[in-house]
Amino acid sequence: MTYWVAKNHVIPFLEIKEKIHVCEIGCGEAGVLKAFLDEGHTGVGIELMTGRAALAKINLKEEIQLGRAEIINKNIYDLDEKDPKFKFDLIVLKDVIEHIPDQQRFIFKLKDLLKEGGTVFFGYPPWWMPFGGHQQVCNNKILSKLPWFHLLPVSIYASILKIGGESESTIKELLEIKETGITIEKLKSYLKKADFNIKKEKHWLLNPIYVVKFNLKPIRSLINIPYLRNFYITAHYVWFG
Repeated sequence: MTYWVAKNHVIPFLEIKEKIHVCEIGCGEAGVLKAFLDEGHTGVGIELMTGRAALAKINLKEEIQLGRAEIINKNIYDLDEKDPKFKFDLIVLKDVIEHIPDQQRFIFKLKDLLKEGGTVFFGYPPWWMPFGGHQQVCNNKILSKLPWFHLLPVSIYASILKIGGESESTIKELLEIKETGITIEKLKSYLKKADFNIKKEKHWLLNPIYVVKFNLKPIRSLINIPYLRNFYITAHYVWFG
């Protein structure tokens, strides 16, 4: 899914005109990074979870052997930003920023990893959108299809998840997302504080990944009312530098 979305939507959105060095933070199994590598770019995937980093190394075995890619199992705060290999033309986070705590600090950190003139791409679901709480991961068939209930107060939300039979690990995961979920306006305020300028953005009424998940055609949102848009936009693409 991530490869398909990156190849058909993320890369065309960025309009890259030359070969670049890409970093994907929170690369998981490296599907997004693989799409960039197949376009002739070089890249580094950074993944905090050891198991997913191991799978990424398997998926990019050929590119790693050719010296075109590297997978690093580390926290980005542990990287040596003075090392030239950690200077990138483009940093990509696809469905990741909404999981990161202290997002303002994180966004400032990205500046240390960019080359002069480098840019960043975020693709993420705004927190207030129908399934911004990632409740689709619930085992309970009703809760997995119940929109907006992640916006309830923490105590009520946790109680509903528990009554619905969700495991402690799932409840913990969903409550962590509740703490880190981000709105379009909050993100833009962080970018402004970090002196980043938005080059391009796109608001999706139906997220492109829904093609793979639900066989639904992507639809852009042409009506973008500040604050209110967070409730109906299912994906926000933003490119800044």
